[in-house]
Amino acid sequence: MNKFFQKPIFLSIVSGLLLALSWPTYGIAILSFFAFIPLLFAEKKIREEFPKPKLRILLHAYITFVIWNAITTWWLYYASGFGMFFAVLVNALLMSVLFLIYHLIASRSSIKISLLLLVCLWISFEKFHLIWDFSWPWLNLGHVFATIPQWVQWYEYTGAFGGSLWVLTVNVFGFYLIEKYKFLPTPNMLIKVVPSLLVLIALPIMLSLWMFEKYEILGKEKELLLLQPNVDPYTEKYDTPNYLITKELLKQADSLITPNTEYIIAPETVLAESVPFDQFSNSPGRYLIMKYLQIHPKAQLLWGIDTYNFILNEKEVSPSSNQYKDGVWVDFYNAALFITNQPDFQKYYKSKLVVGIENLPYKAILEPLLGNIMIDLGGTVSTKTTQEDRSVFVSNDGTKVGPIICYESVYGEYVTDYVKNGAQFLAIITNDAWWNETQGHKQHLSFASLRSIETRRDIARSANTGISAFINQKGEIVARTEYGEKTTLKGKVHLNDRQTFYVKYGDLIAYLSALTVFLLGSYFVMRQLNRNWR
Repeated sequence: MNKFFQKPIFLSIVSGLLLALSWPTYGIAILSFFAFIPLLFAEKKIREEFPKPKLRILLHAYITFVIWNAITTWWLYYASGFGMFFAVLVNALLMSVLFLIYHLIASRSSIKISLLLLVCLWISFEKFHLIWDFSWPWLNLGHVFATIPQWVQWYEYTGAFGGSLWVLTVNVFGFYLIEKYKFLPTPNMLIKVVPSLLVLIALPIMLSLWMFEKYEILGKEKELLLLQPNVDPYTEKYDTPNYLITKELLKQADSLITPNTEYIIAPETVLAESVPFDQFSNSPGRYLIMKYLQIHPKAQLLWGIDTYNFILNEKEVSPSSNQYKDGVWVDFYNAALFITNQPDFQKYYKSKLVVGIENLPYKAILEPLLGNIMIDLGGTVSTKTTQEDRSVFVSNDGTKVGPIICYESVYGEYVTDYVKNGAQFLAIITNDAWWNETQGHKQHLSFASLRSIETRRDIARSANTGISAFINQKGEIVARTEYGEKTTLKGKVHLNDRQTFYVKYGDLIAYLSALTVFLLGSYFVMRQLNRNWR
């Protein structure tokens, strides 16, 4: 039995389970500090005992990462079966390739250099996963502490990559110490290993707890209403005219609105009838809104809308435009509207899009190959139109709010751009009903706590069917709704003008990791070339 526990396949499975069981919101985050150690020992055992180990290493790593991806993100199946399998299998493969690269270096260099490369390579991969067209950063290791913001108050300096570095450092250091002292009797080895790991885990937690207690939430308060209409997105939502939706939302607001209410926030694409943008200004729904704001002149609306514009001038066509027919293109938008009692309204277009649902990655290459496999509109695959800048909405009194739409809240450095543009608090509008009552919507909510710490901004989160919440600058959820209820939540946010270190300098840890990978990679390439020339 003891030999079975030492087998690489068993060690690979244990690593996958530890990673999965550490993940929010059901997991125990501290398990992540030990999750990679069994896989590292599996790699070492295969490297030392099996000829031609590369394929075997890749397979065992794949087992680990498929288990992790499948257990933590299986709920994607409710939105798309193909999307779930694609995300799980491809993401696990990418992670496995990283581990194979580590193996190749470990077989040619010292343990210290190879472990350093693994840490930097993994963090560089996480950063890459934030910026390329097949972006899927859900499982970036820094997100593992999303439900315990008291542990990671220093994210205001490092961002979530500080958490990734912490988890990876403890894992590789633990592996290194066990390997170094493995010939000592077990009690002596534990005396050498355990205290060092406990210090490495405890010190950042102690620092964070001190920061948590010391931090004071300051700033002028604003009263808000968060609307949670609980409309089924698969049936009712897209079949209901905007006028009726607007009427129902304003009725919800009536239940709690006061003369001090300044913002009424409603979810992503809550206006889902999908009529042309240029028709919204003169629509019956807009008329209802303006009439309501005459009665409540201090109130302002931040609502989501699903809309589009036709393009007749070819010079105005962008890479994300969709050809409708000859000479006619169409831009589709998942947008946020900011409506005051002024004649005009402000808008922002969602710009971090869900792969395969809201955009076709590398469209110029894949569209001719895929044809109508995805959403077909006039012979081409539909893609939402985005924008370059992170627009902030400016209130009548000059207050600035950053509108974050759904998936965008998973991207740390991306969210900081709202703050750089002056946002004093953040509003997340989302529709989490696609994933049913699973861990998906709970994880999505928890990640917002990390964004609040990174930026030190209060967050007001309005979900359609999901969880609406108020989150303070320390990452605490101070008020929330329940999944599946139609309700309105009243609360306050504080306005903050200070920019954190992370807001100013972004993902420094990731950039330094990428530089280290480049330098180490260049060194190994040059060393190999020198050997070949001799």
